[in-house]
Amino acid sequence: MRRWVGLALGCAVLGACITSVTTTELEPVLISEPNSEASGWAAMTLPELADALQTGELSAVELTETYLARIDAVDKAGPQLQSVLALNPDAIAQAEASDARRAAGETLGPLDGIPVLLKDNIETLDPVATTAGALVLKDNVTGRDSPLVAGLRAEGAVILGKTNLSQWANFRSNDSISGWSALGGQVRNPHMLDRSPCGSSSGSGAAAAASLAAGTVGTETNGSIICPSNVNGIVGFKPTVGLVSQQYIVPISHSQDTAGPMTKTVTGSAMMLNAMADGEAKTDYVAALDPSSLAGKRVGVLRFAEGSNADVIALFNEALKVLEAQGATLVEIEEFAPDAENFWGDALTVLQFEYKAGLDAYMSDAPEAVPARSLAEIIAFNTDNAEIELALFDQSLMDASQEKSSLRDAEYLDALKAVQSATRENGIDKLLVEHSVDMLVSPSGPVSSRVDPINGDVWPSWAGAGYLAAIAGYPHITVPMGDVHGIPVGFSIMGAKDKDAAIMSYGYAYEQASGMRVDPRYLKDAEERPEISAATKVSK
Repeated sequence: MRRWVGLALGCAVLGACITSVTTTELEPVLISEPNSEASGWAAMTLPELADALQTGELSAVELTETYLARIDAVDKAGPQLQSVLALNPDAIAQAEASDARRAAGETLGPLDGIPVLLKDNIETLDPVATTAGALVLKDNVTGRDSPLVAGLRAEGAVILGKTNLSQWANFRSNDSISGWSALGGQVRNPHMLDRSPCGSSSGSGAAAAASLAAGTVGTETNGSIICPSNVNGIVGFKPTVGLVSQQYIVPISHSQDTAGPMTKTVTGSAMMLNAMADGEAKTDYVAALDPSSLAGKRVGVLRFAEGSNADVIALFNEALKVLEAQGATLVEIEEFAPDAENFWGDALTVLQFEYKAGLDAYMSDAPEAVPARSLAEIIAFNTDNAEIELALFDQSLMDASQEKSSLRDAEYLDALKAVQSATRENGIDKLLVEHSVDMLVSPSGPVSSRVDPINGDVWPSWAGAGYLAAIAGYPHITVPMGDVHGIPVGFSIMGAKDKDAAIMSYGYAYEQASGMRVDPRYLKDAEERPEISAATKVSK
């Protein structure tokens, strides 16, 4: 059984929305960066930019124009990351409105004037389609905000546009290619362009790393925030399911889906989560960040999930030393296996049932211009447009999902009970209690593999245990812990349900003590690394 990445490992451009525009049409002020590396305001983190806006050193229009120019120079030209699927034609107007509010002393919040990019399965009332990267949804302009977008907008964030993604959030085929969609093509990893950006929030991960926005939003069913953040070298936070509303987001699984922030720093993610979180009684995730929060904490070290890559294990052990230096006690956990007879089979069954039910409901409410009203009609549309949609891989997961019945079926109910029990009371909860620990840590994933349009995703031996938090619906953060030959890897922290503020604070404490984030170098491939080049050249 393959694991899905974003979904997970297996299951996957330019915004063919009529109302989307290019950066040339917006006539941004171009910047000159022949090596593509960010400089000036573009190199700053979200908190730094918020401070600069507040003090008047920077205007929202200047910042928005900077990102639009950088998208033009790096995403569309230059290395051609293809991480941005469509731009919002109203972005400059939103930035102008932010500057006017600030001049009048009526700033809406810390994010006022901050440009953000949204994964293109998240609806926004701006005149931009929500496509999930699929041709059938190219005209899906709904004119409504997902609640998380409404929250960002209420704090004055500038909705810059939409990011490319693994099509249908990586739930179309077992042979998919992470980061590919019919409308946006293949997203590239800015650290090493031939390496996978990982799915399905690939565009959000690459765009955040490449400084194409101050922050981005991704979604996760099983790995789709954590894996792209891991391989692109950024912070990604997957909240407890339900903390961020999933309304008006193209669905896969109501029991696992959640949106979350993807940024350069934990503080930036906390600022975005403050705006995105649902409900009236909100936690202040920024105020909860404490650089000393690891002191006195017991940390469960998931040795069974550290993988087999010696370089990743070495970085992981160095990260553990950082935790110890901050006053944490390490508790080794050598073994664990999900307590379910057919865990991976049941996990896939749950997704197939929920995908059919959720997508049928979503498509039934689609605008008149969308030529499908159900999963069955999407499958038929893809077959009719096979030269575009099925050029690289099939739609086997869609086909299998279509065969499932309703959510009242005993097969579904039994599978859901089995996998949730295995990851909750017999999974994360059990590990926390039996070992008397406050959190569980591991590498966030393996070193990114190459993009392979022939074989689909081909990953090395897996590292990490993010599937536990994904299926349980519990919080999970990844924070950069360095790189292996220029390819980033992350440090993963998971915990109990609704412990989002604590998990984010632990990640912050590690980040502040370690400082292991690396900026992208836009290398063509590994042979551009001196140590790799020297080792691979023929000796004469």
